[in-house]
Order: sequence, then structure tokens, then C-alpha cells
Amino acid sequence: MNLYHIQNLEHYFQVYRHSVDQPEQFWEQIAKKNFVWQKPWNTVLNWNSDTAEVRWFEGAQLNITENCIDRHLETRGDKTAILFEPNNPKDPAEHITYKELHTRVCKFANVLKDKGIKKGDRICIYLPMIPELAIAVLACARIGAIHSVVFAGFSATALSTRINDAKCSMVITSDGSFRGSKTIDLKGIVDEALEETPTIENVLVVKRIHSDIMIKEGRDHWVQPLVDAASAHCPIELMDAEDPLFILYTSGSTGKPKGMVHTTAGYMVYSAYTFKNVFQYEEEDIYWCTADIGWITGHSYIVYGPLANGATTVMYEGVPSYPDWGRFWEIVQKHKITQFYTAPTAIRALAKENLEFVEIYNLTSLKVLGTVGEPINEEAWHWYNDNIGKKRSPIVDTWWQTETGGIMISPIPFATPTIPTFATLPLPGIQPALMDEHGKEIEGNQVDGRLCVKFPWPSMARTIWGNHQRYIDTYFSAFAKKYFTGDGAFRDATGYYRITGRVDDVIIVSGHNLGTAPIEDAINEHPAVAESAIVGFPHDIKGNALYGYVILKETGETRNHDNLRKEINQVITEKIGPIAKLDKIQFTIGLPKTRSGKIMRRILRKIAHGESDQLGDISTLLNPEVVEAVIQEAL
Repeated sequence: MNLYHIQNLEHYFQVYRHSVDQPEQFWEQIAKKNFVWQKPWNTVLNWNSDTAEVRWFEGAQLNITENCIDRHLETRGDKTAILFEPNNPKDPAEHITYKELHTRVCKFANVLKDKGIKKGDRICIYLPMIPELAIAVLACARIGAIHSVVFAGFSATALSTRINDAKCSMVITSDGSFRGSKTIDLKGIVDEALEETPTIENVLVVKRIHSDIMIKEGRDHWVQPLVDAASAHCPIELMDAEDPLFILYTSGSTGKPKGMVHTTAGYMVYSAYTFKNVFQYEEEDIYWCTADIGWITGHSYIVYGPLANGATTVMYEGVPSYPDWGRFWEIVQKHKITQFYTAPTAIRALAKENLEFVEIYNLTSLKVLGTVGEPINEEAWHWYNDNIGKKRSPIVDTWWQTETGGIMISPIPFATPTIPTFATLPLPGIQPALMDEHGKEIEGNQVDGRLCVKFPWPSMARTIWGNHQRYIDTYFSAFAKKYFTGDGAFRDATGYYRITGRVDDVIIVSGHNLGTAPIEDAINEHPAVAESAIVGFPHDIKGNALYGYVILKETGETRNHDNLRKEINQVITEKIGPIAKLDKIQFTIGLPKTRSGKIMRRILRKIAHGESDQLGDISTLLNPEVVEAVIQEAL
């Protein structure tokens, strides 16, 4: 039985049963047959549930870049590894072969070594979506340095917080970045951040927008001259299986951001395995994930997962709306994209625009569509399925987290029958459990509960950098010996899972537990509604009542708002029941979102509670300017 490539539903169930009955043997077979190891492991899994310490493939030695680059050189050396599509459609795309990637990674790694970087050092990478971002990530991994990528849209404060927490000794950045018709002064943001970062010794600067920037003598260095002078030969650093590969900070809705630590071997095995199966990747495919490498999606499904499979992975520098709302589809046509992976937020934004932006392009190359970041609502699912996939390309609605390292619950294309809004079935090796509020597992189907995972998987984050107790308290204290995801889920009659939102997004109204996601889905089916978000607010009789923030498709909507409110509540009544009707509906121009596209409900709750003076730091939001507008609309 081929464990690595699942081909149909019967095969999935065979593989899944094996993965649950004999998890250590299952992962050992996959690791042994599909990857290059410099030294084999002594123990497949060492798991202490009391201290939340997990080690996979203990005793093994390897280097992830040997698996992502070197082993492909003989058979795929001239194949495109990274296909870079620049912000400006008039600029040519760049095809970087596996041979070229090897040379560029080795040279960059030697630059790092020349600047004193050694195994275990932390390097902060603050770059736009240009090839040097992926190359810098891989260069760190080649010499055993721990990369900490920070999305190049975060503020100087957010950047300095992350640098200081990891005690990074180097920052890799650029003079600036292109974002649609704008340019952003990244180096200026870095300079401001470094006023508060005593551990930084060197800053490497990539020239991208050719702007005049401040170069601090002795600290700041242009990258290109150093790369030009560097040797193209750089041996791999031998890494133990559990050596840290990277630290990635969650955006953190409250408190200090959490630096999730992912280690080398288990992360490699799981990200590669899930990439192959969730996207059904084949040798000639051209795969595109629209995320930024500043997020876990970019780490796992732009860089490591695809390259470990010898894939061609697309990096796009720009935004969906530049130079117009057809850009995504123009790229699909241009490069004959076969797998397309994006966020529901992007799909909803694209769906608001004229369908002509889609219809003028040939999308017949698409085989698989994917969504990530949040559950996709039904209206967006149907728009995506009808207009982009033409009902031919299955949609994989993937559920996972920064902490999980890879996709956990998802359809397998052409194997798992899909249902809109359902992530469907757990991937092999993943053992989900629904728990009640008393800590007992809920058996059977047609049930709601708190989503946990009851057995370790290879790519799970090992700890929070510098604070293992916080890791235990956050993920392993709510339910004994289980990883608590923080999400609620519904398991239907066939065993499919639907993510119902964060548990703190479950609102108790008159004694009824109401998940926000199904209510939002119902609201979004109203023809005038583009997007919505629900929060709770105190109510004298019900305990809590529901407050809805609603974006209309037409900002100049002329219909009577009171009538619209009645219509929205009628839709909710029909879809869910009168208990879920909204007490307050505020029409708004936008919703505050994280850079990964998640709605920041913490802020909406504060506004609904009349506590808009207690919002905390909003500088890391995608659209901080929206917050003031929402506050003014609420008055």
C-alpha cells in the first residue's frame, strides 16, 4: 500500500486506519521511504503528555535543504523550483531552476557565515514576497540558523518585539517593497525598530525599489555585492531531528505574541506529506499559494512542502487588485496554474467585483482549488466553485494553525466528496476529538464540541520560544493529555468536521451556545451583504445578545437600513432559528483584520461593549484605519 500518495476514498480509509492503529510505524515508513537522512533515528516518537514534550525521529540527523534542493539536482536540476511573478505585470516573471536555487542558497548561506552567523543563531527576516525571501529562509536552514520571518507589513513596534523576544543577531530586509501602486519604506521601519533592539549586530539589505535609504556604517550591508563575492559551495550543516528550524510568531489577539518553535525532521515530513496529498501534486504541475511567507501557510506550502516534493512553486509579489481585479486570473492563465490556494477573505473581495474580471481569462489549467485561514462561507464557496473551478476543480477547505505546522483536516481532491463549509475528514495521523465543557470526549455524530487532538503528529510546534509553561497553559491545560485547538467544531452524521469558530466566539444567549460562523454564513447569503462579523454584548435579560457588523456589497446602498436589518434577521431565523437573531446590526465600511485575513473580533467586542478606549495596539492590523470608522459608525 502506497502510504505517501492517497488516490481514492477507499485508499484514504485504509491509510487512515493504519495511521491511527500504528502511528509510529506509519510515520516511520513515510519518513524512511521519501526523505534523505544522514543518520537514522533511534526512536520514532517520544511523548510525555504531562510535560507536553514531544520528540519525533529522535537521534536522526539531516538537513532540510538537502531534501528540498540537493536531492533534486540530478533528476530535476533544470526544472523551475520557484516561479516569481512580480508586482508589475509588465515586468518579466523569473524562473529559478533547482540548480540556480542551489547556487543562490549556497552563496547566501556563505554570506551569513562570513557575518559570523552559526548554528542556533536567530535571524529575523523582514522582506517582501521576492525570491530573496525564500532564498534567505533556505540559507538559514542550510547552516542551522533559526529563521524568524516577520511579515513585511508589521509596524516597527511589532518588529522590535519579535526581534527582542528571540534575541536575533541579524535582520535581513530590503530598501522597500512594492504593494500595488504604492511603495513601502521597509528599511525605514527597520531603522525605527532597531532603536530598541540591542542584540542586532548586522543588517543585510536587498535592493528592490532603488530608493535612497540610510546605511549605518558597520551595521548595514547591501546584499548583492556580498553574494557576488561569495562561494557557490556550502556544505549542509548536520541537524538533529529536534533542532529548531524556525520561530514564527502568532499575531496574538491579546498579550505578547507567541513565538511558536518548529523543529526540523517532523516538520519536514508532515509538510511534505500533506502538500502531496491535499493538492494531489504531480510532476508537471504549477502550484500557486497566494499567501505571504511571513505566515505559516507560506512556510509550509510555498517553501518547504512544495520544494521537498520537487515542485514548481509560485511566489507573487503583489495584491489581487493590481492593476485590476483580474490579476489573479491573469496569472493563472499566464503560467497555467494547476493548484490555486488562497484565503476566503480574498475570494469574498474578488466575488464583489464584476465577473468580467474572471470571464476574460482561460482557467482550464486549474485542477484543485484550496482555501486557508478561516472557514469559507457557503456563498463564497459556490462563487469559487462555479466561476473559478467551473464545477470541475474540487475545493479543499483546509483547517490548520500556526501551531500545527501543517494541514490537519481537509478533503483529499478527487477522493473525498465535499460539502460547502465543511473541512471534512482528518488527514492520516490526525486523531481529532470533540470535548464537552466538563472535559469528557463526546462520542458519536451530529455533535458539537471543543476541537482537540488526542495524539501527537510530526509537525506540531514543540514549545513557545523561551516559555514552555505558557505553551502548556495555552494548549495542554484545558483538556488532560490533549492538544486544545481553541476552536469549536461540529461533526455531522457522516463524520465530517465543520469548524464553527474560536471557542471564545461561541456566545451563550439565553442559555443557548451559538457559534458565530453559522450565523455569519446565514447573513452572508443575503444578496446585499458582502461580509459580516458577530460578537456578543451584555444583555440584562439574555445574559448576552448578538451584535452584527455588516458590510454591504454596494457601499452606496440606498435601501432603507431598517428594512435591511429586518431582512437579515429573517434570513437568520430561517437558517438557524429566532434565537440567533441580532439585537443590533451596524452597517460598516470594513472590518478590522489581521494580516492573514482573520477578523479581529476582540476589537469588535470592545466597540460593542462601549470600550473603544481600551483597544490596545492595533498597528499590526491589515487595516488599522478601519477601526476609527467602525467606532464612529457605532456612536
